[in-house]
Amino acid sequence: MASNVNPTVRRRRLGQELRRLRELKGMTAEEVAEKLLVSQSKISRLENGRRSISQRDVRDLCAVYEVEDHRIVDSLMQMAKDSRQQGWWHSFGDIPYSVYIGLETDAASLRVYDPQVVPGLLQTRPYAEALITGALPETTPTDIEKRVQVRMRRQERIAAPENPLRLWTVLDEAALRRVVGTPQLMAEQLEHLVEQSQLPHVTVQVIPFHMGAHPGLNGQYAILEFPDASDSSVVYIEGVTSDLYLEKANDVQKYSVMYEHLRAQALNVDQSREFIADIAKDYTR
Repeated sequence: MASNVNPTVRRRRLGQELRRLRELKGMTAEEVAEKLLVSQSKISRLENGRRSISQRDVRDLCAVYEVEDHRIVDSLMQMAKDSRQQGWWHSFGDIPYSVYIGLETDAASLRVYDPQVVPGLLQTRPYAEALITGALPETTPTDIEKRVQVRMRRQERIAAPENPLRLWTVLDEAALRRVVGTPQLMAEQLEHLVEQSQLPHVTVQVIPFHMGAHPGLNGQYAILEFPDASDSSVVYIEGVTSDLYLEKANDVQKYSVMYEHLRAQALNVDQSREFIADIAKDYTR
């Protein structure tokens, strides 16, 4: 697979174009499903990019939408072909959050709020191993190592010499106080966090306990933004058995406003760095 082909993003862009064609035709998803003798949920999954789409699906949908320009059909067929190729993460087997990895791989910026743990992109290997082991007690050592390897591979976006991922992280103090592994491991993790926060494209802020209630108490979420203007931003909320992806402009706006409030209530960058460093010292005393 060519390195510049991201199957997740191709699938998403293709779904957006198919939705646009359906709306231009003035048809509902139910009407399309009835014509093709498929379920409405299949049409919805194709349009939101959560389901792999075949060239046959594209051909049938273009016929329903009466697309007469063969160049458009050929372009959509090629996107369908690209979307069925595999990204680097597929070599690790079945990854539960593979859709998210595909989006993260293509994102230009990522805003993360985490109330419990250090975000995956800023974790050390020992911290990641201890965290995954504790969070998934029934997972085999082989699967734990696979998950750790994927996490370390994802971090290459931070270290990329060209176009690195722009990362903004807001952490609750609880994420720094929760001892994952050993105190020494935590000290090393927090020192790594301070080091990473000094990169020009990485921002880390902390909301200390004394700030009291804040808009992030409902839980972790991330907002992904993409370099292509045609790709709408996505809010990602991780779940135990399934994940939630919000793409409606109103939903993204609400989470973006909430994130601005979190940033405003958090310590500034220098204060946060000092705060993290002081807690790291506590772990070594």
